[in-house]
Amino acid sequence: MAFSLDELREGQVFIINKPLDWTSFDVVKKIRYNIRKAHQLKKFKVGHAGTLDPKATGVLVICVGKFTKRITEFQSQTKTYRAKLKLGATTESYDTEQPENQTFPIKHITLEKISKALKNFEGKITQIPPAHSAIKVNGTRVYKLARAGEQVEIPPREVHIHRIEILHFEMPFLEIEVVCEKGTYIRTLAHDIGLALDSGAYLTQLCRTQSGEFNLEKSDNAPLDPDFFKP
Repeated sequence: MAFSLDELREGQVFIINKPLDWTSFDVVKKIRYNIRKAHQLKKFKVGHAGTLDPKATGVLVICVGKFTKRITEFQSQTKTYRAKLKLGATTESYDTEQPENQTFPIKHITLEKISKALKNFEGKITQIPPAHSAIKVNGTRVYKLARAGEQVEIPPREVHIHRIEILHFEMPFLEIEVVCEKGTYIRTLAHDIGLALDSGAYLTQLCRTQSGEFNLEKSDNAPLDPDFFKP
């Protein structure tokens, strides 16, 4: 579907299923480039409504034109994730971006223990974001400091998790669905679940299946095609 330049300027929302290993800003840059090239523009407003880690896939809400003014509105909406955890090990990044750095016992972990542990993470809880994340400390992205080998003290934050449901459990892997509010780090949740089980855990897969009214079924990656915006 082609959009006129006026339609793009007035504002559109595109629901992208973010590709694995792309940053959220990679998607923004690609769509902005495609629009600028198609309409021979020097600049055009494009933004996203909620960062997804490079190792995550799923719903990324892209706003263009005047709809970039609605980014804060879209960011504040409830989100749903499907996450796969590996129990019995950890990584520095809390996901597969870094290699396993420690292993832990898992024979004592049962489905009943997991169910009880997950209940403690529902409601308002405190999290410390991972060192390999995009938040800023003293004006610098903490992942840049972490990659430079610097120790960073990251302040804890309060987040709200509405529900955690077990989807599948086959040792050492646990799959869960998480419904939560803005600012929740699923990587940190995975790490903390490992601690609560007297073991370790990290994310092996993460997919955002819903962000507010937008779900994965409504996603369409056509705007990433260089020809999509051609008049």
